[in-house]
Amino acid sequence: MSIRIKLFLAFLLTTFVVVMGMHFFTRWSLEKGFTEFIEKRQQERLDKIIDVLEEHYAEHRGWGELAGNKQHWISLLWHAGPHRHRPPKWIIEQAQHEPDRQWPPAVTPGTAERKWSPFELRVILLDADRSILFGRKELISQLSLHPVQYEHRTVGFLGLLPGNPVSQASDIYFMEQQADFFFWIALTMVVLSALIAWLMAYHLGRPLKQIAAVVQRLATGDYKARLPVISKDEMGQLALNFNDTAAALEQAEQSRRRWVADISHELRTPLAVLRGELEAILDGVHPLTPAAIESLSGDVLRLNRLTEDLYQLALSDQGALSYRKVLLDPVPLLREDLATFTTDFNHKQISVRWINRLFKPVLVNADPDRLSQLFRNLLTNSLNHTDARGQLEITVQRLADKLVIELADSSPGVSDQDIAHLFDRFYRVDHSRNRHLGGAGLGLAICSNIVRAHEGTLMASHSALGGLAIHIELPITP
Repeated sequence: MSIRIKLFLAFLLTTFVVVMGMHFFTRWSLEKGFTEFIEKRQQERLDKIIDVLEEHYAEHRGWGELAGNKQHWISLLWHAGPHRHRPPKWIIEQAQHEPDRQWPPAVTPGTAERKWSPFELRVILLDADRSILFGRKELISQLSLHPVQYEHRTVGFLGLLPGNPVSQASDIYFMEQQADFFFWIALTMVVLSALIAWLMAYHLGRPLKQIAAVVQRLATGDYKARLPVISKDEMGQLALNFNDTAAALEQAEQSRRRWVADISHELRTPLAVLRGELEAILDGVHPLTPAAIESLSGDVLRLNRLTEDLYQLALSDQGALSYRKVLLDPVPLLREDLATFTTDFNHKQISVRWINRLFKPVLVNADPDRLSQLFRNLLTNSLNHTDARGQLEITVQRLADKLVIELADSSPGVSDQDIAHLFDRFYRVDHSRNRHLGGAGLGLAICSNIVRAHEGTLMASHSALGGLAIHIELPITP
């Protein structure tokens, strides 16, 4: 079952329950209020008949004249009604066939199908001793008695048989009309709700259907699939998040392909060199001399260095590099690493200037071995990519709660386009540079992962000396 049908059924069921609940509640409320109104009207009619009977008793000083005249009793009942009309003909004719005191008359076949009976047919008159004046003996047990008084004494009882208080055709017609009216209103509202539910389900289901289609394209490897952002609600935010995810997957896929291609290329070159030299020795083109063995050893070392860099980068990407962090001052560690490069910088005639702007030592929570790896990679990068007779400035200072270390070297410089990709793996500023000097382009990528693992930041910019400036920020432990 599609989400659109589920939404439609959910909306329709909710509306149906609400409409039917309102229908039954409204009908119950109407019937209850109308019944109370009818009962009140019935009580008024009962009081009116009692008043008429009390007047009759006071005028004739007893029930003698009324007790022997059923026609008078029938006329009195209908005269006390709200409309003061004459009794129906069928009642008069039926009453004539009953004994004098039998009331109400037996129901004829024509009246058995009626949904209502007149209020007057439910009234029975009893004497003060509760003997029947007009009534039926078998109905006495069903009566609710109402006293008829004269001069503060009870002279009789007016009995009322149980029955539907809605005892007029107009009342029943009104209730039936209202019931039909409520039914058609409820049915119309359900149909209208079904139409609205379908429109809402279609409107809400359309973006979900688009999302499902685009997700299916993404699952098949089409990482360029995007969702249109047509709203600013949760659906629009979902589309934005999906597009960001698709863009990240596309970039990851491109990086993976470039990663595989670069690894293949980087491994193929030293292996090809090794193979060529070994074949030359085997073919007798080059003699197996100490110089040849030294060259082969150098190629093996470069290959080993490349595989080690790849391994370290893979570990740092997964966060699997072991970090044994302690509180330490990174400045002496940096000076020690710099001292190991003094001979190399002097050999290349690169002057190194040390600028310490710290007023007192600072502590950071760091792994000394990983920080030394970071510093050595950056110093090696400056050594390899700075022209002879150049210079290197190392500045150490504190900015707020950050320890800032900057390594700025002289020419050659780096373009803006290259700076944006310096920390990408296998990226080289000079693609034609000899790999014996330039390396595989993994050092700065490893540096970036190490700084990130220490909750710091690593940035590159143009140096005032004409070369590259590497900016390191590490959080200081209070």
